[in-house]
Amino acid sequence: MIKTYKTIIDAAGPLLVVDKVQDSKYDELVEIETQDGKIKRGKVLEAAKDKAIVQVFEDTRGMNLKNSKIKFLGKTMKFGVSEDLLGRVFDGAGRPKDSGPEILPERYLDVAGSPLNPQAREYPEDFIQTGISTIDGLNTLVRGQKLPIFSAAGLSHSRLAAQIARQAKVAGGENFSVVFAAMGITFEEAEFFISEFKKTKVNSVLFINLANDPVIERITLPRIALTAAEYLAFEKDMHVLVILTDMTNYCEALREVSASRKEVPGRRGYPGYLYTDLSTIYERAGKIKGKKGSITQIPILTMPDDDITHPIPDLSGYITEGQILLSREIHNKGIYPPVDVLPSLSRLKDKGIGEGKTREDHSGVLNQLFASYARGREVRELALVLGESALTETDRKYLKLADDFEKRFVAQGYEEDRTIVQTLDLGWELLSILPKEELKRIKEEYIQKYYAKDKANQN
Repeated sequence: MIKTYKTIIDAAGPLLVVDKVQDSKYDELVEIETQDGKIKRGKVLEAAKDKAIVQVFEDTRGMNLKNSKIKFLGKTMKFGVSEDLLGRVFDGAGRPKDSGPEILPERYLDVAGSPLNPQAREYPEDFIQTGISTIDGLNTLVRGQKLPIFSAAGLSHSRLAAQIARQAKVAGGENFSVVFAAMGITFEEAEFFISEFKKTKVNSVLFINLANDPVIERITLPRIALTAAEYLAFEKDMHVLVILTDMTNYCEALREVSASRKEVPGRRGYPGYLYTDLSTIYERAGKIKGKKGSITQIPILTMPDDDITHPIPDLSGYITEGQILLSREIHNKGIYPPVDVLPSLSRLKDKGIGEGKTREDHSGVLNQLFASYARGREVRELALVLGESALTETDRKYLKLADDFEKRFVAQGYEEDRTIVQTLDLGWELLSILPKEELKRIKEEYIQKYYAKDKANQN
C-alpha cells in the first residue's frame, strides 16, 4: 500500500530520517516531493519501530524538511530489461544517457538479483581471449570467472579496460556481449569510454556515473549493470563480460553513506560489512547448469597509496579468483600495459587452456615463461650488485630473456589484438633464447615441435 508522510525530522548527507512510519520495509522505494514540487527518489536503508532511514538518490541540499512529503511505494528497485539494452548508454540510475529513445522493457528485474544455489553452479573451464598476451598467455581468463585488475592512481587501467572490452571474444563465434559499468569517473574519462564503445563491433551496454553525480548512484550502478548482464546471459543465452571500474570509488561511496548513518567504522573507516557487500557484487558471476550463457567479471580497482594490503584489494582478493596487478615500476619504463606478471594470478587458468581450448603446449609455455622471467629478474638484481661481468653465460641469456619479455611480450600497442596462437608463438621465440636443456617445464614432444622451429628462425 502506498503511504505518504510529512514527518521528515532530520537529514544527514544523502540520508533522511522519517518519523511515525507504519510497515516500511528494507530496500523499499520512496519518492520525496520537495517544497518546490521537485521529485527525488530514494530507498529505505533501515526500518525500526515507527522510524525509517531513507537513502536519497540525489542531493538533499536546500530541502525544507517541514514542507516536504515522502511517499513509500511498497516495492523494491527494479530495472527494465530487453535486448534493446545492447548498444545503449545509461547513467548510474539506469536512465538512457545517449540520444536514443526510452527502453521498452520485456521484464522488470530486481537489481539485488536472486541468490544462486552453489549446487546449481557449473565449473568455469572455457577460454575467453582478451587479445592481451599477459592475460591470455600467463593469467588466462575463463568464462564464469571473476578476475580483478589491481591498479594505482595514474596508471593506464582505463585504457586497458577499454581495450579488453573492444577485443574480448569467445571461441566458436558464440553470442558474446560486454556490459561496462564506470563509477565516479571524470567527464573526460566518460567521453573516452563512449567514443571507444562506438568503435567496437561487440554488442555492448555502457553504464556511466560521473564524479559529480549523486553518490548513491555509485552504489546502485554495479547492481543495475549486473541485472542487465544476468538477463542477457541466462535468458538470452549470451556469454557476457562485465567490467566494473573503479571499485575503489564504489567503496568510498559506501564509506560515505556508512559515516552518515553514524555506524561504527571498521578498518580504515570502511564499514565492517565491506566484505559482505563486495561479495554481493562479485558472486553474481558464473555459469548455471542447464543454461547456455555465462557471466564473467573483471572488476578494476585503484589501490590507495599503491598498497595491496589496503582493505579494498585485500577483501577483493579473498572473494575473487586471482588478480592482475599493474606495476608503477613497469609503467615508468614506458611499457603498456604495465602488467607485473609475477604477483599476478588466475586461479582457474589451468581449466581454460590446453588442447581443444587454446593449444596443447599452452600449460608448458606458461610455466616455463613464468619461471624463466622470475630467474631473469633475479639475475638483473644480481647484476646491479656485482656487475654483468660476474654473470655466467647462462645468466646473461636469462637476463636477455627478461628484458625481451618486457619489451616484446608484456608491451603491446593499444590497437594490437593478439590471438592466443600469436601469444604462444611469441613465447616460444623468447624461450629459444635459452639453451634447450634449460626448458625443464615443457614436454619433450612440444620442444621438438616448437623450439627447433623458433631456433631455426633466429639463426
